[in-house]
Amino acid sequence: MANASSIGGAPLLDGQRITPLGDFLRSTSLDELPELWNVIRGDMSLVGPRPLLMDYLPLYSDEQARRHEVRPGITGWAQINGRNTLSWEEKFKLDVWYVDNRTLWLDIKILWLTVRKVLVRDGISAAGEATMPRFTGARVEPKQ
Repeated sequence: MANASSIGGAPLLDGQRITPLGDFLRSTSLDELPELWNVIRGDMSLVGPRPLLMDYLPLYSDEQARRHEVRPGITGWAQINGRNTLSWEEKFKLDVWYVDNRTLWLDIKILWLTVRKVLVRDGISAAGEATMPRFTGARVEPKQ
């Protein structure tokens, strides 16, 4: 992405900053390859909830924060079930489901299905977005 900002200094939207090379890297998922270094270092796993911006930490509900009970991954249950076409609430629900149900066989299934998703370039961007809209906080249901 280009390092472009508005007159006030705020970064422009992703769609305004993405370059043709960046668009190609993103559409082919080649932009994820540098994360393999984090897997080798032990900071990440191949499979697990995708790491998100640190800015989001105070915005999680208690349930959504459970995604941090496992090491983050390059791919995960939410990625093979919709990737960026999912709402934030759906992604977090799938991430927590993975935390509660993870097994070696599930990880193998996720890796296999990830290859398929990458080859067909499915779910790369949310509707009307270059990537995904910014997470603005959990929708917490009122207790009855």
